[in-house]
Amino acid sequence: MKIAYLLGALRPGGTETLLLDIFRNAKTAEYQFIGIHRKTGEHKEAFYATGQKLYRLAPRFPFDPMYLYRLRKLIITNNIDIIHAQQTLDTFYGWLATVGLKIKVVQTFHGFDYFKKKSPFLSFMAKHTDKNLFVSNYQRNYYTKKYKLNPEKQQTVYNGIAFEKIDKWKELTPLFEDDYKGLLTGSVGNFTDVRSQIIICRTLKLMAEKGVDFRFVFAGSRIDSQAYLYEECIDFCKKNNLLNTKVFFLGIRDDVPNILKQLDVFIYSTNHDSFGIAVIEAIAAGIPVFVNDWEVMLEITENGKFATIFETNNENDLCEKFLLFLHDTKSCENRVTENAATIRQKFSIKQHINELGKQYELMLNQKS
Repeated sequence: MKIAYLLGALRPGGTETLLLDIFRNAKTAEYQFIGIHRKTGEHKEAFYATGQKLYRLAPRFPFDPMYLYRLRKLIITNNIDIIHAQQTLDTFYGWLATVGLKIKVVQTFHGFDYFKKKSPFLSFMAKHTDKNLFVSNYQRNYYTKKYKLNPEKQQTVYNGIAFEKIDKWKELTPLFEDDYKGLLTGSVGNFTDVRSQIIICRTLKLMAEKGVDFRFVFAGSRIDSQAYLYEECIDFCKKNNLLNTKVFFLGIRDDVPNILKQLDVFIYSTNHDSFGIAVIEAIAAGIPVFVNDWEVMLEITENGKFATIFETNNENDLCEKFLLFLHDTKSCENRVTENAATIRQKFSIKQHINELGKQYELMLNQKS
């Protein structure tokens, strides 16, 4: 059984990081695979360093017949059984390139299409794949209902995380030069409309007013197309005398495990995450986690078993629950250790690869 993963750009991002971890853990897979990408990116060297076969094929324009010919030839030459795309555009290319061949096509949906009308293109491709994979049950149910998909062809496969990336950080680099000894809190995630960092900022204002000694770090990039979200947080913190005194914006970081292992508390506020890799990583790092009651977060934390849940867009509720936590931190110590062990087993990259293998086997064994 041989799989071809179709990718767009090899850039830093949740989807690309997941695929990179799959490539790095290829030896644990009971199937063989190659990668085919259309664009380059900051993760190019890391992908190629895995030793897995990778090819770059780039169409000159959307319906480039030479690209489809080359893609088809590459698929046949490598004896591919299944095309696994991560974007609808690549699903389309893979579907066209394999017309007349006994090759299955599957797509993983990594995000939501909230605030958008039904996409005819997405609808067409989702109904012409052999199977669609989703990273949470809520996400699967959302797309199945919105696009009226056949439930039997939709399946949830949770994301997997290579937790060894967290564990390898033995010597930590302090986040502050002044050797701060107070309560260190933080969050991870780029400033996009997927998240609601402003709710965290408002909560931090309330905590400061109540005399809580803390420092909070935001690890995440300002995205040019949605720069107002980042600027809103900066302006709010500056206006309330929090910026660079209690709240620090670190920008994009390549040492997230180094940050997580120094935090006393992790806080996350989402608008419409489809999974929540940062939340899982924080729980796996063995620190207390606060996250809002978005359906996906309730799903991955088993309704708050692995984290403290606060009401979405309610900074007062988050502040209240955080203050309760501060009055009884000892009771959390054993629980976070148990949570970390359970999460690591449930959402490991090896578990993810194993689940993918099961789905591939089912696809090849099912009748067309």
